[in-house]
Amino acid sequence: MKAKRAFLGMSHSPLFGLNPIGSELEKDMQDAIARLREQVATFDPELVVLIGPDHYNGFFNELMPPFCIGSQATSVGDYLTPPGNLNVEESAALALAGHLMDDDFDIAVSRRMQVDHGFVQALQFIWGGLATPPVIPIFLNAVAQPGIARLRRCRQLGEAIGRFLNDEPRRTLLIGSGGLSHEPPVPTLAHPDPDIRERITVKREPTQAERDAKTKRVMAAGMALANGTSNMKPLNPEWDARWMDALESGELDRLTQLQEESIEQDAGLSAHESKTWLVARAALPANHRLPCLLRYYQAIPELIAGYGILFMHTADTQT
Repeated sequence: MKAKRAFLGMSHSPLFGLNPIGSELEKDMQDAIARLREQVATFDPELVVLIGPDHYNGFFNELMPPFCIGSQATSVGDYLTPPGNLNVEESAALALAGHLMDDDFDIAVSRRMQVDHGFVQALQFIWGGLATPPVIPIFLNAVAQPGIARLRRCRQLGEAIGRFLNDEPRRTLLIGSGGLSHEPPVPTLAHPDPDIRERITVKREPTQAERDAKTKRVMAAGMALANGTSNMKPLNPEWDARWMDALESGELDRLTQLQEESIEQDAGLSAHESKTWLVARAALPANHRLPCLLRYYQAIPELIAGYGILFMHTADTQT
């Protein structure tokens, strides 16, 4: 008997609770998140495979793997997310890493992974904090070229995870955290300031003053985008809808056939985070629709997010 698997694609934003949005939109979003909590509680996952990005809080350009599994993971507690240890199941994480190596998928392993809101916000919104079912955290580089994972490889990773889960008896929730269209002020190595290039290259703990300055800078960027005074790429609801359509239908070829450069051109530099959804969805059966229990979307410039939620799961099936 194959245990049930569920897929959750969920955007995140560091600006939740920081930048104001309209009261009706706020209620609409909170209602959607409350429905998601109910659906996840009904599914009752016994294991969580969480695929997320980083924003130069745990991974830096001095050594930037395309993918990395954490056998332990600690939240840095950025923005309004809780700090502390994630409930990582070390044995399962290492077993998955071994399976991927045996399956000819070279994977990095971190014994002390640091994660930020890109991982933690989904856990916080669903379970209220870090007291969750056992978790396997998988980092996906979405900021640093040329090592950003390509679409086909993301799908292959998801399919390999799916093969590993064929021998997993527990109900498993696969979460892709990130996206959709957005281009927040995350610096790249093309930045003209050498101090900034150094900051995103060498790993170190930022001071509280640096954290506060970063928070203010990102908040201001969100309000500028909302006010129409920003030079950042605008959100792209049409691109977001096509991405969600392909995942909901299981037509993953529609995504893997995209040109890599079109992601940044059409949806923004950080839209590569949407690939976390592709990894998670590819671990479930593709090429047909699964029961979709929740689909939600709003383009919210104040949060610098084309904000989406997509939740679906398999039925119990015989092997």
